[in-house]
Amino acid sequence: MQQGGLDIPAHAEGSDTFRQLDLFADVFERVRADYVEPVDDSKLVENAINGMLTSLDPHSSYMNPKHFRDMQVQTRGEFGGLGIEVTMENGVVKVVTPIDDTPASRAGIRPNDYITHIDGKAIMGMTLSDAVDKMRGPVNTPVKLTIVRKGKDEPFDVSITRDIITIKSVKYRREGDIAYIRITSFNEQTSDLLDEAVTNLRKQIGEAKLKGYIIDLRNNPGGLLDQATAVSDSFINGGEIVSTRGRHPQDTQRFNAHSGDETDNKPIIVLVNGGSASASEIVAGALQDHRRATILGTRSFGKGSVQTIIPLGSDGALRLTTARYYTPSGRSIQAKGIEPDIQVRQNPPKDKKKLPMIRGEAELPGHLANPDGDEESGSDSYVPQNKADDTQLLYAIDLLNGKKQDKAFIRVPGQSAMAN
Repeated sequence: MQQGGLDIPAHAEGSDTFRQLDLFADVFERVRADYVEPVDDSKLVENAINGMLTSLDPHSSYMNPKHFRDMQVQTRGEFGGLGIEVTMENGVVKVVTPIDDTPASRAGIRPNDYITHIDGKAIMGMTLSDAVDKMRGPVNTPVKLTIVRKGKDEPFDVSITRDIITIKSVKYRREGDIAYIRITSFNEQTSDLLDEAVTNLRKQIGEAKLKGYIIDLRNNPGGLLDQATAVSDSFINGGEIVSTRGRHPQDTQRFNAHSGDETDNKPIIVLVNGGSASASEIVAGALQDHRRATILGTRSFGKGSVQTIIPLGSDGALRLTTARYYTPSGRSIQAKGIEPDIQVRQNPPKDKKKLPMIRGEAELPGHLANPDGDEESGSDSYVPQNKADDTQLLYAIDLLNGKKQDKAFIRVPGQSAMAN
């Protein structure tokens, strides 16, 4: 190695690295010996590792064994449990809703029930995460919940046997002659659930009457890369979906669509907002570049990096940013996001003067720079619960029904043409 005209032995860099590691060991020992209170060695090491990783970018991190298991449950999309959506209120667990055809719904659990004890142990003092962990468990094992219900004078116990619960990342419904599909995340179930949604909606509406599809990716934080490519593949009749480019040229990977379009080239409108990130942006970017869909809403989050999960045996896992991804036309959306073809903002709720904004990738400290130097901040993420107030959804429905006209709306999708 040569620097400043001087030949430096190759082992010099290694020696410097070992000196830095010796420095870390010295600091570690001093903290263990002299900190004002006793400290946990494993916590010190875990925090030191996390400090190193989070200094790289906002998405690299260390996952201890518990967090790694939680992540695996999330990406698998299924777990042994009861099938209830819950929140924490006044120190106890409140049921938001039981999921249809699950042990909880069959046992008669209702929305707004309060769970005060799990297997006789009081929930008061637990975190929501702790309580959820206790309700989850091996399939075919029992758990006893103590319920407080409005209209009942006394708490009562309900015994429920755990079963496999599938996290439904795809929800769908008919909007007249329009197929509406909401994708909430990209887990291992998403592509199969999308296929099911498309098949059922085509049967419900009828192929001749079906006017098009609305794919709602608003506030979808992303998930698995292979599921993003599989979802895109469902709508694109060949060509590149996304490429990932790492530190070395040999790390570049390209993902291509197979021939065939499950929607028979019907018009598609994709809804995005400031909460649409990562895998959502891969799908939106691919469909936009192929002119297969019209993107409607507000600019997406701008997370254009790929994280690789590296298991560390019994010590958890490393979540490390290893590549940037690029849309088919070669765009990086890192710290920039997907700009909609049709910009439509929601109207603020009556009790608020302005919409809640999501800080985009560009505003996160230590974010990876956009390689082209073109960065944009976040956008609003508000989606009204009442469809009648959902300006973006209503605009999309009117476009597909022909009640609105917009020159950016792709009514006759291009077979494989890409925007340059």
